[in-house]
Amino acid sequence: MRIVRDYEFVEHQDRGATVAIGNFDGVHLGHQSVIELARKAAPGAPLGVMTFEPHPREFFAPDAPPFRLMRPDTRAHRLEKLGVERLYELNFNTALSSLTPEEFARDVIAKGLGLRHVVVGADFCFGKGRAGDAEDLKRFGEQYGFGVTIAPLMEYSAHAVSSTAIRNALSEGRPGDAKEMLGHWHRIEGVVIGGEQRGRELGFPTANMSIDGLHQPRFGVYAVLVDVLDGPLAGSYHGAASIGVRPMFGGVVPNIETFLFDFSGDLYGATLSVGLVEFLRPELKFDGLEALIAQMEADCAEARTILAAL
Repeated sequence: MRIVRDYEFVEHQDRGATVAIGNFDGVHLGHQSVIELARKAAPGAPLGVMTFEPHPREFFAPDAPPFRLMRPDTRAHRLEKLGVERLYELNFNTALSSLTPEEFARDVIAKGLGLRHVVVGADFCFGKGRAGDAEDLKRFGEQYGFGVTIAPLMEYSAHAVSSTAIRNALSEGRPGDAKEMLGHWHRIEGVVIGGEQRGRELGFPTANMSIDGLHQPRFGVYAVLVDVLDGPLAGSYHGAASIGVRPMFGGVVPNIETFLFDFSGDLYGATLSVGLVEFLRPELKFDGLEALIAQMEADCAEARTILAAL
């Protein structure tokens, strides 16, 4: 997959694509349906996705709480797995955000990237102040020479499949519902960093990862599926993970600590992908280490049962 970040400097091989446009946070089933429509819209053309970095919501409200379901590199990996050949990850800055809907259609889609066909969701808005909608884009496409397909919104349990609905499910400790909208387990990816070694001392050595910049699922313990993505210990494992601030030890910075079942080895510096399968219990503060260890043993036993049944 080739990544293009500047629409004003585009190589010939990156022009003429059929492209799905959106933020694609989570790459959920609605996103996947838009990509599939793009795949079918112009057979033979490179399949692409146009998205924006930083996310426009981050650009306009940089101090708002973290909301992203995935980091840019995780999104790129997911899109590549779906067969996307061109990722137009455009730099969302003051200049781009100031373009009128017509300027965006003419200067970015038609002249800049030379796209053959674009696909957007029915709720798509674009241009300064989100002034343009999907029907406007269709009109501009006729004017500037690119095709436009408007994809219907997808529903789950009578509600639209959306990144917001997925965030709500995760905030409420419902990773199963998030999976139904994503089409895959919600995964937290990151590099294993050094911790305080408390898990090792308790007999449960954990791989610690930052969740900085990401939407925070409900704090607590989860049954998880773990992929070690690189290094000599690469592979897939079952485990249990704790997300939160570690109230037992006075922590204040949220992270995720994952214990891999039947595993031995050093994971520092390795990249992990941790899939949340089922919420087991909320974060708790125990009377002592003995009570904590007993609860951790019970958590792991419950997680093993859940994961064995998948």
